[in-house]
Amino acid sequence: MTVPGSSPFVNRPGAVVLPDAVDAGVPSHYGSPNIEQRMLAAGEAIVDLSNRGIVSVAGPDRLSWLNSMTSAELTNLPVGASSETLFLDPNGRLEHVAGIVDDGETTWLLVEADEVEPLVTWLNRMKFMLRVEIADRSAEFARIGLMPSDSALDLAVASPNGVPLLWTDPWREVVAGGHQYARGEHPSAGWRWTEVLVAREELHLLAAGLLPVAGSLAAEALRVAAWRPRKATEADEKTIPHELDWLRSAVHLTKGCYRGQETVAKVHNLGHPPRRLVLLHLDGSDSVLPKRTATVLADRNGESVAVGVVTTAVMHHELGPIALAVIRRNIDPEARLTVDEDGISIAAAQQVIVPADAGAVADVPRLPRLGAVRRNP
Repeated sequence: MTVPGSSPFVNRPGAVVLPDAVDAGVPSHYGSPNIEQRMLAAGEAIVDLSNRGIVSVAGPDRLSWLNSMTSAELTNLPVGASSETLFLDPNGRLEHVAGIVDDGETTWLLVEADEVEPLVTWLNRMKFMLRVEIADRSAEFARIGLMPSDSALDLAVASPNGVPLLWTDPWREVVAGGHQYARGEHPSAGWRWTEVLVAREELHLLAAGLLPVAGSLAAEALRVAAWRPRKATEADEKTIPHELDWLRSAVHLTKGCYRGQETVAKVHNLGHPPRRLVLLHLDGSDSVLPKRTATVLADRNGESVAVGVVTTAVMHHELGPIALAVIRRNIDPEARLTVDEDGISIAAAQQVIVPADAGAVADVPRLPRLGAVRRNP
């Protein structure tokens, strides 16, 4: 991805860029992470996401083409509407995730920074004779995140084709054709996450302006509390969408064939995902947050056994230390868990997101046994 230089937001007073943060190159915080979270949640601050990628797909065949290859229903996506889609491999494993907004002439894909180059390469290989043009637009436009409120923040939203490029995360509710495995009240109701595209040349004006800012850690903390998975953190080379409850926002179960669709249908209708996403409430007495990939352990007959990994750990302004983790499907929801962080054992209470019996939801009719006699009532 060709993104010139570092973000001008790093020059804001108090800006701290953590070298090991998942969002490298942009401020992790500005000195007050908890205050920044509250401001962001209230719709009073913006987050610099200029480290992330943007891919454009132009041409009259763009939506039907993307629809044929990915998990969401995109054929009739309205102009200006937001969507999310998954690019899967033939075995249904997650390869790319893209937020989508279409302006009537171009479809804009919002992706992780390290996905831009491989995604553009793969899309160009799949063009064949179709009328589509793919480009990395990360050097021209940048992403800004916020939680919109009644007092809208003053942002010069890019609109190269006359339609403002504004993406509203569909995670807030189950999309048409999707399915939610999580049960009970879902915390996504308060997740109003929106991203706007701005001309990269205007970033310095935003950075030098009077708009309140929050660091990437604030955005991550609110995301974790909303149980919202992210490709850069919750996914690995084995991930299938069911494990992260991603069918709720990015999969249409009856749209027809696409790469990986057979696995999506089989696991959902007849099987169970091998792993499941959980929220961990962490013991904060040692003031230690586990790193990504820290081992999650369960007690089994007096012995600690590795059952999963932490994917994102954060300090939430209301919930305290919490983490998303991916663990084995068959781990008892009541099991005592701990997280090993460089020899420090952190107690963790498990809150189920994807239940152990996720999948196998189809009402498959039973065939009568050969030779069985049907009795009249």
